[in-house]
Amino acid sequence: MSATSKKVRVLIVDDSALMRKLLAAVLSVDEGIEVVGEAPDPFEAREKIKALDPDVVTLDVEMPRMNGLDFLRKIMELRPTPVVMISSLTQAGADTTLEALEIGAVDFVAKPADNSAMLQLGGELIPKIKAAAQTRMRRRVPPPHRQRRAVGGASSTSDKLIAIGASTGGVEALKAVLMLFPEDVPPIVIAQHMPERFTAAFARRLDSECRMRVCEAAHDQPIERGNAYIAPGGHHLEVARRGSGLVCALNDGPLVSGHRPSVDALFHSVARVVAPRAVGAILTGMGRDGANGLLAMRRAGCITLGQDEGTALIYGMPRVAFEIGAVESQHGLFDISEAILNACAGKHAPAMA
Repeated sequence: MSATSKKVRVLIVDDSALMRKLLAAVLSVDEGIEVVGEAPDPFEAREKIKALDPDVVTLDVEMPRMNGLDFLRKIMELRPTPVVMISSLTQAGADTTLEALEIGAVDFVAKPADNSAMLQLGGELIPKIKAAAQTRMRRRVPPPHRQRRAVGGASSTSDKLIAIGASTGGVEALKAVLMLFPEDVPPIVIAQHMPERFTAAFARRLDSECRMRVCEAAHDQPIERGNAYIAPGGHHLEVARRGSGLVCALNDGPLVSGHRPSVDALFHSVARVVAPRAVGAILTGMGRDGANGLLAMRRAGCITLGQDEGTALIYGMPRVAFEIGAVESQHGLFDISEAILNACAGKHAPAMA
């Protein structure tokens, strides 16, 4: 890092003195990060945020004296700041973390089960801290009332498959997209970067709020209209053909583009098995996973869409896909649902953003 480069200034909020010490040690290894302060609870954290103006806050999911979610809401309402949640590997921790991401947290990492795994945590946390520092935080604005209704576009006879990939910011983005789809939407397969346990909780949350059925994908599960299938954490989701129908094919093979589940793995399988009768969409996320797979889909005759820079929490994956020619048209977060359904119905009209 050059002498003129600005370090990412981080405030650590955790009730455990040991965890604060370990997190500080892990982050201080990177010369691009400076830990400017620590706080044991939200009340002290509030004062230190005012005094230190950190670029990023790490926040323990379970906090004393004030619920961590309540504190996060106050941050997002009064002083929007990039927050990376430190989550426990429990069902309750997964549910709380997903709610935090919907409230406005940028990302999360799972707290290691023992201190020996701290180095592994650093390898995951450091890039997420740096990515969070680059996000443009803004107060959350609900979509216009007209867009809360299910959008039209895909006829009940459409034989298309919808494939969607997302990473950082995907919890909020996928919810916004899926909630606008009708009950009889063409089948949807989704790869979202997320660890085990969290994908099941994410699928349950979406299923309770969306018109279609949403589930964590199972191996050999038939792919049917009115259903969305989310790749389980730790497994690649691919599309395979069984007789005249399509099924979910899971595997725990090597990382693809640095991830498992991988968006590239999903998109490449769609290009092989379904093209040209598929629509691909790449949403917010850091890195480049999904770009090459989406390009394969486009070359195979599929319609390919990307989230635009103005609405993506992190315009990384969509940017790379756009730059290599994988994205046929870009759309805002609250417009991409209609664009997908229009493409399924044969009404696609590319309009580059």
